[in-house]
Amino acid sequence: MKQKKIKIIINGRKIETNEGKTILEAARENKIEIPALCFHSDLKVKANCRICTVEIKGIKGLQTACSTEAKKGMEIITDSPKISKARKINLELIFSQHTEECDDCVWDFNCQILKLAKKYKAEITRFADRKKDYPLYRFGPSIDFDNTKCIICRNCAEVCPVDFLEIKNKGAEIQITPSKDKNKDCIYCGQCVTHCPVGAIEGVGEFEDIEKPLQEKDKIVVAQFAPSIRTSIGEEFGLPYGEIVTEKLAAGIKKLGFDKVFDVSFGADFTTMEESEELIEKLAKKENLPIMTACCPAWVKFIEFYYPEFIPNLTSVRSPQIILGGLIKTYWAEKHNIDPKKIVVVSIMPCVAKKYEITRKEFNLNGLRPVDYVLTTRELAYLLIKNKINFKTIKPQLPDAPLGVASGAGVIYGVSGGVMESALRTAYEKMTGKKLLKIDFKKIRGMEGIKKAEIKINGSKIKVGAISGIKNAKNILEELKRNPQSYDYLEVMACPGGCIGGGGQPVPTDAKIRAERAKSLYKIDLKKEVRLAHQNPALQKIYKEFLNSKEKIHSICHTEYKYKKRIKT
Repeated sequence: MKQKKIKIIINGRKIETNEGKTILEAARENKIEIPALCFHSDLKVKANCRICTVEIKGIKGLQTACSTEAKKGMEIITDSPKISKARKINLELIFSQHTEECDDCVWDFNCQILKLAKKYKAEITRFADRKKDYPLYRFGPSIDFDNTKCIICRNCAEVCPVDFLEIKNKGAEIQITPSKDKNKDCIYCGQCVTHCPVGAIEGVGEFEDIEKPLQEKDKIVVAQFAPSIRTSIGEEFGLPYGEIVTEKLAAGIKKLGFDKVFDVSFGADFTTMEESEELIEKLAKKENLPIMTACCPAWVKFIEFYYPEFIPNLTSVRSPQIILGGLIKTYWAEKHNIDPKKIVVVSIMPCVAKKYEITRKEFNLNGLRPVDYVLTTRELAYLLIKNKINFKTIKPQLPDAPLGVASGAGVIYGVSGGVMESALRTAYEKMTGKKLLKIDFKKIRGMEGIKKAEIKINGSKIKVGAISGIKNAKNILEELKRNPQSYDYLEVMACPGGCIGGGGQPVPTDAKIRAERAKSLYKIDLKKEVRLAHQNPALQKIYKEFLNSKEKIHSICHTEYKYKKRIKT
């Protein structure tokens, strides 16, 4: 149904917008800036920070633009002495509940609250920090929550998919705290990080420990970057959303002192190979269906803690970063006669849950972790900026490819539906023995949280679903309890849009930004010479030379999952 258009006036300028839009939405659509801290397009409007106040002709007092619907003929002023004074006072009050640690903050190079304080001449120390003695919480190896910085916007509590973050007390004593309910635990998706406007929540090790790997001079330090990083990190340097910067990324990492730079998309090709085999086998046996992807560690943690009855449905195939890390410390080490103990593997990931994933002992190979450190997209950007590496002008450089170059199927792992599409491309050709003419499975693409389709292979219909967002996954799991035959294959990613919207990605992140990042990943896939994992000659070579026994394939590429107890906060 076509939306009705209305005309309003903002700062003397006549603009047109859809009926039902708020003043803030209408303004931003027309590139009229109204400052806002607590507003996020992914979440409900709460009007807590009151920074977006505006004047409306004929209405007494100031109104919040984020919560006020634009009405036909409305005349709005977004800045005036009265508005500036109100914003200044509100900012000073906000700073009274936000301790400043600016050199150690996720927003360090793009801090909205500091920019606003400067613009409105707010005295950030006018009021004493009333939260200086509030606690610091650590959620597993992935997330730090510093309550002394929290401005109670409530975004984190709303976005938390498992209601682990709760609102405690009222009035001046109000706090956001982790739940004490033993039946709740953090799954490390990191959406609280990307939706916090003031850096009260950040990834563990963010900015403090990121240089450790590079200080170990007697080691060979290998970086491996995830598929989605190449279309997101440019945002940290003012480049357009979704700009493809693969070669700039490789060059920047090399400039930091890493000895080698590999592409995790190549590891994704192995995940595709093994997962397609498991899919074919389980479909034939009608065993533990639907098979569920396990690339997303936040989703795996969610299943292990909240829905352990579905653990048998998780694929046993390891995630791309773990498989590639394992190959680096085995196959690559053997080929180059390197002691695996001297190799340090550092993953650059869009995800804080990956910091948790590498600590899982079931992934260890000969007593060594496949991956030693995980840095988020933000952490890598911080390193580049700190070391004065000009990302915009750096001379592009191809990633190292001693193991081989990834297929297009490996690259689309960064977007919701990509893991499933990659596996289906390969499974189709394995099951039919025919060449797949239509490579793109468009029914499972897109930014919707739940995408369903029926795929015809050999006369049979395979019922599939690509899910992003744990709240959507909950609905699907409850549906499966009622009707276990409703799906044959499910891909689940904890973050909206998949890894492109991960908890380690640049802030801010919203639906439009995620869509641009996804579009670019599909563009890369389209231009690849090899677009199916099993057709990758480098992958075929490694299977022939190294992964040539069930024992080796299992030790490098497979694992098992089990019920997890709550981790102490």
